[in-house]
Amino acid sequence: MHKKKKSLAAYPFLLPALISIAIVTCIPIIYTIVISFTNYNLYHIEEFSFIGIKNYLEVISGSIRAVFFPVLGWTIVFAALSTLGSYAIGMFLAVLLNNPHMKESKVYRSILIIPWALPATIAILAWQGLLNEQYGGINNLLHTLGLQTAIPWMTDVFWARFGIIMVNLWLGFPYMLNVCLGSLQSISTTYYEAAKIDGATKWQSFRNITFPLVFKVSVPLVVATFASNFNNFGNIYMITEGGPARLESQFAGYTDILASTTYKMTTWSNRYDLAATFSVFVFIIVGVLTLVNMNLSGSFKEAD
Repeated sequence: MHKKKKSLAAYPFLLPALISIAIVTCIPIIYTIVISFTNYNLYHIEEFSFIGIKNYLEVISGSIRAVFFPVLGWTIVFAALSTLGSYAIGMFLAVLLNNPHMKESKVYRSILIIPWALPATIAILAWQGLLNEQYGGINNLLHTLGLQTAIPWMTDVFWARFGIIMVNLWLGFPYMLNVCLGSLQSISTTYYEAAKIDGATKWQSFRNITFPLVFKVSVPLVVATFASNFNNFGNIYMITEGGPARLESQFAGYTDILASTTYKMTTWSNRYDLAATFSVFVFIIVGVLTLVNMNLSGSFKEAD
């Protein structure tokens, strides 16, 4: 009985945190899920009704299918290329900077970490200016070098997507560089000494020692970064606003991901019902990725 009283005494201290979590996190999630089962939109703002899973059927097999699946496909490609590309660049640079014979490695690290140190909004707006088709720094540089045709960064689908991924790689590789550097410095030199005695080449040492050990440590962070890029609204919207436009859809452009499409559905078209449905799908996907990440990082394992 005394033990039960002691456990109940802790709840008043936890109550402010529990109330905050409920207001900030739980209630908005529940409200969004409820809206996804209604027809709350531009035409039914004051008098909306419960319509069941109609919105979900509309997204999966109805008229919105032509919007949802192309945007979902591009979202996965965007997140995968941004994450894996940043990791590959970070790994490559980390291996170079981890060379004990490179005396200037600290200077190079300080320079390469600049994209991570800059405020993300300022960096993205700077890239928006660089990618301007008429006055941007990249096209002006290419013109100076003799290329007469400007690259259509904002109007061509391929170049718009290429530019978005390029910006995301530039913003993301410093984080992966630090992750890989930390992992590399934790590897014992005895592994490399044994490999050298066995006659292994540098590539064999990297393939069989460096990469497996670094990836094992960093894979939870890679999964977390993929989940973050999957929901990376700011980079998309501030650079291209989702353009170029899709002629067959008013809700999404060719560079829109699920997060920016959901934003447009609410602020541009007042389709709160469909936006809530999209949000539920995003919540499920990111939630699954989070569970995978927690399993990989051992968060569910009990401590001895």
